[in-house]
Amino acid sequence: MMVDLRSMGADALIDLPSVVVIGGQSAGKSSLVEAVSGINVPRDSGTCTRCPMECTMSSHASSWACTITLRIGFNRNGLELRKPTNVRFGGTLTDKGEFEVWMRRAQAAILNPNVPSSTFHTKTIEELRNAKSLLKFSRNVVCVSIQDPDATDLSFYDLPGLIQNEDAETVALVKNLVEHYTKKENTIILTTIPMSDDMENQQSMSLARAADPDGKRTIGNIIKSLNVFSGVLTKPDTLGAGAINQRRKWVEIIEGRSEEHTLRHGFYCVRLPDDAERAQRLSRSESQRRAAEYFDTTSPWKDVTDRHRFGIPAFVSDVSRLLIQLIEKTLPCLRDDVDKLLAKCIKDFDELPPPLANDPQIEVLGRVNAFCDVFKSFVSGSHEDKRLAQQNRALYAVFKRDIRGTAPDFRPFNQPEAYVPLDDTEGNMTLTERDPGVKTMGIYDIRKVIQEAIGWELPNNVPYLAKANLIAEFTKLWVAPSERCLDGINNVLDQVIDALISSHFGRFKVLEDYFGNLIRIQVDICKTRAQVAVKTALDLETTPHYTQNTHYLQTLRDKWLSHYKTARSRPSQYKAHIRHVREVTAQAKALRALAEAGYTNIRVSDLARLLPPDSFEDELIVMADVRAYYHVAYKRIVDHIPFTIEHALHHALAGQLSQSLLTSLLTDVASGPNFSERMHELVREDDSIAQKRVMLSTRKQRLLDIRRRLVTFSNSS
Repeated sequence: MMVDLRSMGADALIDLPSVVVIGGQSAGKSSLVEAVSGINVPRDSGTCTRCPMECTMSSHASSWACTITLRIGFNRNGLELRKPTNVRFGGTLTDKGEFEVWMRRAQAAILNPNVPSSTFHTKTIEELRNAKSLLKFSRNVVCVSIQDPDATDLSFYDLPGLIQNEDAETVALVKNLVEHYTKKENTIILTTIPMSDDMENQQSMSLARAADPDGKRTIGNIIKSLNVFSGVLTKPDTLGAGAINQRRKWVEIIEGRSEEHTLRHGFYCVRLPDDAERAQRLSRSESQRRAAEYFDTTSPWKDVTDRHRFGIPAFVSDVSRLLIQLIEKTLPCLRDDVDKLLAKCIKDFDELPPPLANDPQIEVLGRVNAFCDVFKSFVSGSHEDKRLAQQNRALYAVFKRDIRGTAPDFRPFNQPEAYVPLDDTEGNMTLTERDPGVKTMGIYDIRKVIQEAIGWELPNNVPYLAKANLIAEFTKLWVAPSERCLDGINNVLDQVIDALISSHFGRFKVLEDYFGNLIRIQVDICKTRAQVAVKTALDLETTPHYTQNTHYLQTLRDKWLSHYKTARSRPSQYKAHIRHVREVTAQAKALRALAEAGYTNIRVSDLARLLPPDSFEDELIVMADVRAYYHVAYKRIVDHIPFTIEHALHHALAGQLSQSLLTSLLTDVASGPNFSERMHELVREDDSIAQKRVMLSTRKQRLLDIRRRLVTFSNSS
């Protein structure tokens, strides 16, 4: 089952149970693989294994046979492909003697991805040795499937040996490859350790500890190889009399008595054929017989009680059993993992836009009409997304506050800065955000304005120009708040337009760019017109100073005149440290006293008439007239500017957008040679979306196949 799943590319998606053989260069790893599999792997000076080999052995056969497959899951740059491909390499081998050359050929094909693999089918060993490969190492896998009646059912990966005498990039590449396999939780790690070296010097053991710090997944193979140890296994004096401590240390490790080197599954000690025995092509049974005889007759190995720790048969049997247990244990988790991946894959696939089903012309026109209709509903506020209306209302509220902050700051006193502002006729409100351009003006400041405006008026006539100049002082301050308001409205419009362009045309990059440019041109045209309209609206407030709302103007004028006169009559109550509430209390007392005297229906504004004549009467009247007119104009402008912006910008854009877009489209298409081709070009799907759809579709099918295989295995086991 694991072979089938790997051929489907499942190991790139889920953590499949596996056995991985690692070890340093010349650690005897190749000899171990040969002893386990019964085949001769390539051997040369230096590193001979340059890509992972997946070896699967099955005893369900009447005679020996082998097939080789190249599993290509990565490109030449080491990047994972969407779907691995499995390429059958050559025919079925029935002669063990042919395996080594075919293995060399397969590895050469893996290391030269730019050359057709069939090119290597006829290469000789000498040609392969002399050929230069494009890659030094590869993550792609040579898959070897062996049918052998004498084998133990087992599957494992043989990885390139860890190296140190190469450039830093190559050393890191091999190390990363080993780490990629060993870090997976469902991997049994077999690390080969030559007894000629200290355990502490073994890089493979360090990597195994890093990937499996508790030693739950690691099995140590203490290898006694004659080509490494100069025939120590056959001659009792090989280690010499001085190697007693070294032998005792290895025995402690094998028996599990070493506190420094403890693994959950322990260590095995195997004797592997030397070069002379390999040349004799001894049978598997003969090699195992010689190894068993060596361990049974040689000290200190013959004295170890647990004989199960010696020799290839026991080692292979235990590893096979552990792998089966791991598969049975992880099977439910594997199914869950696949189900989660499948659910996410389906979700991601469903979130992609479906392939274009409509005629391109219908698709284009439909999207244009939909865009224009939605924008109109945004402008009218009828769309469920209210951000355009709500954000604009907020900006208009800020504009109203800013205009309110331009109110004249008249204080009818000789030294106005010493008194509190008079911001409403009831004395209940003081502006918290006053425009910095507003000047505080006292009674002498107003007299100066009047004197500077005097021309050929008759005596006792205040020049109208004095009031006009004071009105201009606050109307000129309305330009900046109006411009800020329009800028804010324009920014909101840009955000809404960009979002709508993306949502309606974003599926097609060409269409989005095309209509995005046309729409933004129309937006800029309307922005310019709105800017002119706002300026015109502000110009209306400069001249003439006029209103037909005379009743409101007169009422306000009387209130402010009374307020200013009352304030002048009680200046101490308006000192900066005194609260306005004292004035209100005094006015209330005065009204009650008059009512008790029989003067009913008297208002606060009438109280000023009871005051004696003031030498600054003209100045107070100018203050009251200007302040009253400010409120009349204020009420106009805080509505007029928002209405002007809405109609000159949003409503104008919504009204002209559809016609302008369709006119531009028809003009552009009519000028081209082929209407149909242009429509197809506009709705050509972005390559990334099409590629993602294919990738997710392929991934979905892979996951379905993997899930089906897992379910089939579960039901049959």
